[in-house]
Amino acid sequence: MQDFIHLHVHTYYSILDGQSSVSKLVDKAVANGMKGMAITDHGDMFGIKELFNYCNKVNGKLRDEGKPEFKPIFGCEMYVARRKKSDRSDPKVDKSGYHLIVLAKNYNGYKNLIKLVSRAWVDGFYMRPRTDREDLERYHEDLIVCSACIAGEVPAKILRDDIEGAREAIEWYKRVFGDDYYLELQRHEVKDPNQRANRETFPLQQKANRVILQLAKEYGIKVVCTNDAHFVDKDNAEAHDHLLCLSTGRDLDDPNRMLYSKQEWFKTREEMNEVFADVPEALSNTIEILDKVETYSIDHAPIMPFFPIPKEFGTEEDTRRNITPEQLYHEFTSDENGENPLPKDEADKKIKKLGGIDKLYRIKFEADYLAKLAYDGAKERYGDPLSKEVHERVKFELHIMKTMGFPGYFLIVQDFINSARDELGVMVGPGRGSAAGSVVAYCLGITKIDPMKYDLLFERFLNPDRISLPDIDTDFDDDGRGKVLEWVEDKYGHDKVAHIITYGTMATKNAIKDVARVEKVPLAEVNALCKQIPDKLSDSEGNSLKMNLPNAIKCVPALREAEASPDPRMRNTITYAKMLEGTVRGTGIHACGTIICRDAISDWVPVSTAEDKSDPGHKLLCTQYDGHVIEETGLIKMDFLGLKTLSILKEAVENVKLHRGIDIDLDTIPIDDPETYQLYSEGRTIGTFQFESAGMQKYLRELHPTTFEDIIAMNALYRPGPMDYIPSFIARKNGKEEIKYDIPCMEKYLKDTYGITVYQEQVML
Repeated sequence: MQDFIHLHVHTYYSILDGQSSVSKLVDKAVANGMKGMAITDHGDMFGIKELFNYCNKVNGKLRDEGKPEFKPIFGCEMYVARRKKSDRSDPKVDKSGYHLIVLAKNYNGYKNLIKLVSRAWVDGFYMRPRTDREDLERYHEDLIVCSACIAGEVPAKILRDDIEGAREAIEWYKRVFGDDYYLELQRHEVKDPNQRANRETFPLQQKANRVILQLAKEYGIKVVCTNDAHFVDKDNAEAHDHLLCLSTGRDLDDPNRMLYSKQEWFKTREEMNEVFADVPEALSNTIEILDKVETYSIDHAPIMPFFPIPKEFGTEEDTRRNITPEQLYHEFTSDENGENPLPKDEADKKIKKLGGIDKLYRIKFEADYLAKLAYDGAKERYGDPLSKEVHERVKFELHIMKTMGFPGYFLIVQDFINSARDELGVMVGPGRGSAAGSVVAYCLGITKIDPMKYDLLFERFLNPDRISLPDIDTDFDDDGRGKVLEWVEDKYGHDKVAHIITYGTMATKNAIKDVARVEKVPLAEVNALCKQIPDKLSDSEGNSLKMNLPNAIKCVPALREAEASPDPRMRNTITYAKMLEGTVRGTGIHACGTIICRDAISDWVPVSTAEDKSDPGHKLLCTQYDGHVIEETGLIKMDFLGLKTLSILKEAVENVKLHRGIDIDLDTIPIDDPETYQLYSEGRTIGTFQFESAGMQKYLRELHPTTFEDIIAMNALYRPGPMDYIPSFIARKNGKEEIKYDIPCMEKYLKDTYGITVYQEQVML
């Protein structure tokens, strides 16, 4: 038997065309003894980061078992425009393009693949993301290409009997890619006479293969065999067929609908050897490609955007002249007083992580400017001269920000927040989340809450022992959010700012409804069945279960009846919904996550485009990796939230000005106003952010809040987990329950919350 790996594989990121999850493909390949595999989704790289992460996890286990590691190959089945990607005049000719398998050999190849795929979306999109020969030649280095299925240029021209055209294509690809160009063979023979499947593809493949083998010999080009995998196992073929019906909007019994040959499962090495027994070199050449591919990481340390610092402050060159590399090394590896230096090996690791001494000069330059802004702001807020306590806190925080490499991040955030307020007339929230624990953030105007006053801890926000990027959620009024994003794009460059993609998957009820529609199960029956599925599942002992169809079947008798129904349509609905559950159904844009990068984003991760719902016809740039993993690639995520509450506040202030002639400054409203506490005590909080739900109103009526601390505590307690403490908190506040402390010294920290631990800060203190 010849060794073999798959080089042409579609996951469910070939949306509504592929049905395989990345993890199931890798698991099957590893179990079958394959040494690696590629994924090559249609026109996108959505699944590449998931493949990288999952293979890292699998390889950890393989290493522990003393087994060789499994090698992922990052690829894409691209569409190559028949003319140029800028041509869009003839839909018949320009709407799609020839298929081409493109695989990255190493990190440089990965960077080139990113560029090709990104440009296909940004510049080449016409019905589909398209590349062209010009771009392929420009970014050809360290890429391996295969001629693809019968929709590839060479086989398509052979099938049109345009042998000269096929020769021209082979000669062009051979010239550009040399020995990294391979001709691809596929054989999707339908052997079951009773199966409804596409039987026209196999004879066409055979015709193309005969000529490909002749031309391969003539030009000295190697052949590889692939199976154009779209689903994991043979018994997933019918589920995949249902997916195609969803994709094309056709019924299962439509005689003219699109059909696959149902041979496109992720075949084992043994199955592929059986299909290609007469062309053993086509099998072994897949291993030649695997051996050409290097193992490399696509993750990266944080890539900080450059903040343009005013010329009058000085330049980075001044910093380089004024401080030696030795002084810089000491400054970044000691505490804020220049004492307690790290041991040499730890210090070296830290400097390397920050990008080396040369990078430190930029960080130091930004840190000095950040310090100037922070101390100026501190004097405004705390008075001049600063108290020792405030001075020490600011100094400590600035040192941590500098030595973690984040000054640029804070400069950018304060810049767009202050510009939103002062230049754009946008209302900005006072800040929430752990960023409110930073005095520097308060002094810069990023937040409006004084952390010293409320004992908020900086360590909850940034902790050098737990290296993670700062996370500052910024709220803007609903209408102003778009203005701020536009301002950021204009300032940093439209290719350096992008939204973050989201993937919508088929959830339990949706999977049932989707398959039932294809199976033509009456809508009333399906709706009645889905209504019986609770929002949360639990077993007989009350333990919560993960929401999925197998668990729902265990818990819901009606689903078990449907699974065993005498009606084959209902039985099929449950069978195939189980297989399709979790499949990616579409993409969207993260509600608030935005990337700002130092370079063009497509230098680091692939980008695509999405429709701007607020501005039809306008395309938004978005990353092809989602928010769960994007920061691992080094890109900095910032959250721009649009908040209806701020729009209401803004209009209220404008109304008061219009009708009463009074200017109201929301920042100076007193927080001890008895009439306001009366409204809270009556639960009259509609339109008040995080206080307007019926449950919250009920608790406010019981609590009768009289201090700002009471309101803060209710906001913290009213969420899953601490919610159980609310009745006790209310009883203690109203003198109906004794205030107790587990250990006497806890009183200092728990006094304001009547002995109940409400905040993370209290736990840390």
